Amino acid sequence: MLRAEGLNLSVPGKVLCRDLNIAIKPGECWGILGRNGSGKTTLLHALSGLRVPDAGLVSWVGKPLPDYPRRELARQIGVLPQDEGHEFWGTALEYVLLGRYPHSRGFGITDGDEEAALAALQQVGMADMSHRTLITLSGGERQRVRIAMLLAQAPQHYCLDEPLQHLDLGHQAEALRLLQRLAVKEGKAVLMVLHETLWAGRYCDHILMLYDEGRVLAGSAAELMTLKNLEELYQCGLREIETEVGSYFLPA
Repeated sequence: MLRAEGLNLSVPGKVLCRDLNIAIKPGECWGILGRNGSGKTTLLHALSGLRVPDAGLVSWVGKPLPDYPRRELARQIGVLPQDEGHEFWGTALEYVLLGRYPHSRGFGITDGDEEAALAALQQVGMADMSHRTLITLSGGERQRVRIAMLLAQAPQHYCLDEPLQHLDLGHQAEALRLLQRLAVKEGKAVLMVLHETLWAGRYCDHILMLYDEGRVLAGSAAELMTLKNLEELYQCGLREIETEVGSYFLPA
């Protein structure tokens, strides 16, 4: 279980998160919602050990994240960042194989690693493009390969920063169904930054909302995904549409 206790986060001139206490359990799928600049990425980084909080503690199964060796932590918590920051000149398969590094024992790539990488590409519908150079793929295809690398890493807790970027509508739904299966069927914990309230309400069972001045709401999606909460969160009028599978919210 990933736990945050008394978590405070800020950037110069702005408090992003104040006194956050949450526990993300195996089998749960969490969505982080908030306006641009509200601190969603910063919070995801703190909860995955990529950023030291201003105050408070983040732990995995009772052990503070800084106490884990980096390779061991990577076997427990996997991160899909919003931006790569560099070009990768190898093939899609070679890129996905990078996800196997936390499991390596110094003997290079094994047949098991390649099987895991190909299986991950199959899960995102990219196995037939495994030989393609990554930079020749479209933005959406590259995003699916990036998700495949995280699948090949096979952590216990998945932290994804805008996993739906560049994906068309059909592939957005497929990606979210895949992530939901990881939680529900395989007992993984999933935490992801989302912008679409429709997807968050449909596929997340828990929600974390980042408001101004460090105020945070966290809890059941069924309780928090209300017109009042979302209009205050995004500071715009919304229209609630009720369907047989739940309510959805669109700009008024």
